[in-house]
Amino acid sequence: MDEYRGLALDLRDDGLLLITIQGRDQVNSLDEDDHLALARVWRDVSWDPQVRAVVVTGAGEAFCGGGNLEMERRSAGDHARIVQTLEGARELVHGIVACDKPIISAINGPAAGAGLAVALLADISVVGHDVVLADGHVRIGLAAGDHAALIWPLLCGMARAKRYLLTGQRVDGRTAAEIGLVSMSVERDRVLPEALAMGQRLARGPQAAVRFTKRSLNYWLTSALPAFDASLAMEMVNMFGPDFVEGVDAFLTKRTPEFRVNEGVDRPGADT
Repeated sequence: MDEYRGLALDLRDDGLLLITIQGRDQVNSLDEDDHLALARVWRDVSWDPQVRAVVVTGAGEAFCGGGNLEMERRSAGDHARIVQTLEGARELVHGIVACDKPIISAINGPAAGAGLAVALLADISVVGHDVVLADGHVRIGLAAGDHAALIWPLLCGMARAKRYLLTGQRVDGRTAAEIGLVSMSVERDRVLPEALAMGQRLARGPQAAVRFTKRSLNYWLTSALPAFDASLAMEMVNMFGPDFVEGVDAFLTKRTPEFRVNEGVDRPGADT
């Protein structure tokens, strides 16, 4: 397999591939090149005949914090960068959904943004009881476009999906398992061993049966991909607006954001 910046790949003798996300900082956040690598690796995973199953985890004490805020700040109002972000995010989600090899996420620490997309789009997700998961798009003035419209309603139901995504409220691993957002929650030091054991079991199983079962189940996701594409486009539209600039700046300076009430959402003629 190719080398991918920000990812360590370890293909084992039984066909189990361990992918470790190694970001730019302690939360394994991604810059533009890292983000692109995380999006494109699934194509090779799908086509590599030596790979039978995949476990993806994060280096150190974090899973993946998604795109770092400096990268996000560089994208504000920049058409070329925003198009690049859209294409990368789309390739990531479509690539994971289309990948026939079973994917297990070992969520060993906090996950957000693109990291959360990988964590939750995996076929089986193992998370630490105390690990924090957060889709914080709305907290920086963005629509939740990375993956949420595609998978959250299917995993935890529409009511809970709206509760967490409209508010940006964080959820711990134990709660995530209780509401069905992840497959299972264990003590943090058991996350990777449990995921590897599951991966080994799948790698040693009947490959055509495993892959065809995954493909059949993923038709639920492929039928919802237009909703994902629409949500991603809306997220990109928000990147041209003032709330996004304010949200990122507030996060970086550790202050409460002051969003513009009704900015860009009033309906023409609504006051007539």
